[in-house]
Amino acid sequence: MNQSDIVNQITAVAGRALLELTRTRRALVFWIVFPALMLLLFGTIYAGRGVEGRSFDSTAPGILIGAALFFSCLGGPTAMVVAERERHTLRRLLTSSLHPVSYFLGIVLAHLSIAFGQAIVVYGIAWMFGGRFHGSLLLGLLVLLLSVISYVGLGILFGTTLSRRTEDVNGPVAAFGVPLLVLGGTFFPVSILPPSLLAIAWLNPIYHMIASMKGVSALAYGWVELAPHLQILGLFALLSVWLGARSYRQMLLNERSA
Repeated sequence: MNQSDIVNQITAVAGRALLELTRTRRALVFWIVFPALMLLLFGTIYAGRGVEGRSFDSTAPGILIGAALFFSCLGGPTAMVVAERERHTLRRLLTSSLHPVSYFLGIVLAHLSIAFGQAIVVYGIAWMFGGRFHGSLLLGLLVLLLSVISYVGLGILFGTTLSRRTEDVNGPVAAFGVPLLVLGGTFFPVSILPPSLLAIAWLNPIYHMIASMKGVSALAYGWVELAPHLQILGLFALLSVWLGARSYRQMLLNERSA
């Protein structure tokens, strides 16, 4: 398979995924309304303790990563894989030449488009209340990309191994995701955690996503200051690619033998 075929496969999967997402309009509305409401709520809460603009500076990154991308880029792929299984469309994938990595990257591309839209909404609302993006846009885009890759990998893993029916989707996402959001600093700073939980938080990829985005967005940190977080997040993104592609391949093998 040449490079052109791989690119065509990735774009085809991305286009198909976006088409499927447009048919689930309630999910799209939720992915926009929920982070917007959370930003307004927590931005207003923390504004009571200081300057309003600074409150939205520090609140927007956590809401984008923990509220917006969490549900769209982790829950979305989980539901998509389960839907493929329930609609019995996996049989068609078995007879195609679609490479597991191409499938994974196509899903990443589709959800990256959603993530850009969510970022515009979140930072647009923050801007209305005085919040600003203070650092490098290029570095911010890198954090966004690594976060989407990490979430999509976990989403495909959940969809292929933990969720067998549509009714099972919310269970694994809530059971594993909510504690990660709490320890990641989505809704409050991790500085209030006791030392034992703070040590556990360092093993949490969401913590490094939020710390990186908050560092570049609210504090204008550069590559040097964010290097420890970016290194861990980069390694986790690579692990997610491997886990996502491997679990997808195993799902197809199980479907073939069924």
